[in-house]
Amino acid sequence: MKNILVTGGAGFIGSHTVAELVNAGFNPVIIDNFSNSEKSVIGSLEKITGRKIGLYEGEFQDKKLLKEIAAKESIDGVIHFAAYKAVGESVEKPLKYYKNNVAGLVDLLEAMQELGINNLVFSSSCTVYGQPDKLPITEQTPQKPASSPYGATKQMCENIIKDTAAASTSLRAISLRYFNPIGAHSSALIGELPKGTPSNLVPFLTQAVAGLRDKLTVFGNDYPTPDGTCIRDYIHVVDLAKAHIKALQYLDKQLSGYYDIYNVGTGKGSSVLEIINSFEETTGHKVPYKIGPRRAGDVTSVYASVDKISRELGWEAEKALSGALADAWRWQQTLKET
Repeated sequence: MKNILVTGGAGFIGSHTVAELVNAGFNPVIIDNFSNSEKSVIGSLEKITGRKIGLYEGEFQDKKLLKEIAAKESIDGVIHFAAYKAVGESVEKPLKYYKNNVAGLVDLLEAMQELGINNLVFSSSCTVYGQPDKLPITEQTPQKPASSPYGATKQMCENIIKDTAAASTSLRAISLRYFNPIGAHSSALIGELPKGTPSNLVPFLTQAVAGLRDKLTVFGNDYPTPDGTCIRDYIHVVDLAKAHIKALQYLDKQLSGYYDIYNVGTGKGSSVLEIINSFEETTGHKVPYKIGPRRAGDVTSVYASVDKISRELGWEAEKALSGALADAWRWQQTLKET
């Protein structure tokens, strides 16, 4: 496997994965509609990698465009990032999420079958578990009904890929269930760049500290956790990107019809207030915040067991929480300067 199509490759996780693909000897080709990313990311990636990055602007569901890309680039596999991902927005606009995330995946899989592209790494999420009864979450943890339409789309997509692989004579696929990616590239050339108001904690926090936002709202301090705020497993985006490399390399050794799932996290949960305190200790900057009501769709506590991915794929998180927050702040300062 050499030439990898990266849908949503200009996005936060996608761009860092493109950089790691080049480092690992792959040839990444990006397709992106830039609905939640900036074209300037491509130039930054070329600075980081020291090479030209293939780019096609358009929709990942566009079979005509995919056929053109496959003919020009001899695509061997796909890493599928392109999806809407804001939990709150999905509650407000569920059809937008079902159309893009679920129907779009079906279109992509049909195109892959028609074009003879047989390897897929899918960007899934820990939201597929809902509110678990027991922590840490393993891959065998029973899935609860999703607490948001976004989570429901990830559950549906996983089932679609599993069923397609089982019925296929060629497809091999892995779903990576991400926990909460944060941080930025050490070069500060790429990082999280949400359009509009950030829906994720860390970019809102850094923007608030930089004076670009009002106070950060902590959504609820009455959860059954040690400090009353939600707990998540925060993983450095570069560590997460490297998990995709391990997944591709592992897929290459599997038989047709293979499908499996892997958690990608640190194995440790941190609360919202712990993130705030760690940021202040790491950077020396106070975080302006206030306590607000709970947010629709949020679960109380989620963190991963990563034994399976460590054992089978040889991957584990290497970067500390403090380092991820320091990288995120350095990236934010770069943005403020521009």
